[in-house]
Amino acid sequence: MIWSWIPGNADRILALTVEHLRLALIPVVVGLVLSVPLGWLANRYPLARAVLVPAAGVLYTIPSLTLFVVLPGILGTRILSEINIIVALTIYTVALLVRTIADALAAVPGLVVAAATAMGYRPARRFLDVELPLAIPVLIAGLRVATVSSISLVSVGALIGVGGLGEFFTEGFQLQFPTEIIVGVALTVLLALAGDAVLLVIGRILTPWNRQRAGGAR
Repeated sequence: MIWSWIPGNADRILALTVEHLRLALIPVVVGLVLSVPLGWLANRYPLARAVLVPAAGVLYTIPSLTLFVVLPGILGTRILSEINIIVALTIYTVALLVRTIADALAAVPGLVVAAATAMGYRPARRFLDVELPLAIPVLIAGLRVATVSSISLVSVGALIGVGGLGEFFTEGFQLQFPTEIIVGVALTVLLALAGDAVLLVIGRILTPWNRQRAGGAR
């Protein structure tokens, strides 16, 4: 490990870290937005669940490198376009979250839903004000997995020339320079841990009743 390499390449390390975060987080946000209505459909209609959940499982089994290579032909983009990475990781995020959201909504007690309906809540308002908030703990758990997965998979994109910190992996192997590889791995792990921790805090903020319940139990 050559420690002097790190301060000498601080600007590049920062630039690739920012790029890595951008490539990883945009798909998570877009995937979440797409997954919520799909998860609602899967929970609401058995036929939709029978189609969406297995389809999501199949999509997630596609190797990431294969998807990165195939997408340019489907989307009409250049092989080195960031759009390929973003679309591929969005697909993986949706594949992970559709079942999670459907299961989270299914776990909302039926009595609560019935009480909200009796109070005059229309389906859309009931979903936003009652069902979705109660589903947040399970949703956050799935989002944590999707975020860590997305941060990890961005590095694979370096094999086709777009991969944030993954560039340190490919460069390090080509030059037989372990320092670059170690820095890339360490920063990727730190980003994944940081993303997981941030979502954990957000989940606790959005579900104060869980903290109160835990405090009452003690």
